[in-house]
This record gives sequence, C-alpha cells and structure tokens, in this order.
Amino acid sequence: MLGLVAFAASGALAAVWARLDLFGVVILGLTTALGGGIIRDVLLGIHPPATLRTWPYLAVAAGTALLVFIFHPQVAKLRRAVLLADALGLGVFATAGTSTALHAGAPVYTACLIGMTTGIGGGALRDLLLREIPLVLRKEIYAVAALAGAILVGAGHLARLPAGPVTAVAAAVTVGIRMLALWRKWNAPVAKGPF
Repeated sequence: MLGLVAFAASGALAAVWARLDLFGVVILGLTTALGGGIIRDVLLGIHPPATLRTWPYLAVAAGTALLVFIFHPQVAKLRRAVLLADALGLGVFATAGTSTALHAGAPVYTACLIGMTTGIGGGALRDLLLREIPLVLRKEIYAVAALAGAILVGAGHLARLPAGPVTAVAAAVTVGIRMLALWRKWNAPVAKGPF
C-alpha cells in the first residue's frame, strides 16, 4: 500500500503541475500507481489484472490522488519524503513483480524483466500521457535499480534460497541504489557530440 500511495502521489503531482483537472489528476494517479502491475498481469496472462479485481487498490490510489489534488502545495513541500516513498515503492513493486512472475512459471530472465517493468511501468505510462519522453529513458538511475532488485530475486530463486528474505534484501538493495543515485546525483550516461 505504501508503494501505491507513493506512486499515486507522484502521478497526481505531475498531473497538478501539468494543470490537469480533477478527473485528469485522479486518472494519472491511478495509472502511475497501478500501471506497472497491470502490465505485469497482462504479460503473464492474468485476466483481469489483480489490481482491477481488488477494490482497495483502486480506492487507495484514487483517494491519494484526490488528497494530492486538494493539498498539492503541502505535498510538494514533502519532496524528500515523496522521493523516499517512491524508492520504497520501486523496490517493493520490482521485487514483488519478479516473484509473481516466477510463481506464474516464467523463466528467470523473463521474470526479472517483468519485475523491472512492474516497478517502472506506471511512471512510464504517466510520462507518456503527459506527452513527455519517460523519465526512465532520459536520466536518473531508476530502471537500473529496479532491474538490480529483480535480478537478486531471480538469483535467489535459482539458488533455492528462501523467497521472503531474498525479496526483502532485494527490495532494500533497490531502494539503496535509488536513494544513493539521488543523493550523489548519478545519471545514466548520454551520447555526447554534435547532433
């Protein structure tokens, strides 16, 4: 639920800054919070997606987006807390997405890619709806952090280690990489030269 709240808040804030109306803010909050899980379930053939069958997910994401719409000046001041919550959501979603894919019988490499997509998918959809190049393709260490956590879950599965502790450690590694990259202002390299 923390991940849902964080992702819904980030999507809703982006919508507020883009001057969308209340409906647009709620839709962007829902898309950011639930998009990665929906993509995961579609890729795994789970129909309808789990987040659309479980009303609390929709209610929490929509409620968060509504609160951000009402209190956006105050939420915007909590930038560091929102970034930390977003990193926690990324770690939880990427590793849980990988575990879900493994339990559905996906090969390890497929499960890792699906896990990464679960973590970054909602944010990419948010950016596309706002007619922007997705942030994960432009800068910041975000998708790499999600993939690192997903790979750790996959490696633990191959080594037949207990899933719970492996998932917790992998989520912590994802959060650690993401927060370290924010603190050190690390970005993925971009092409140099004349264009």
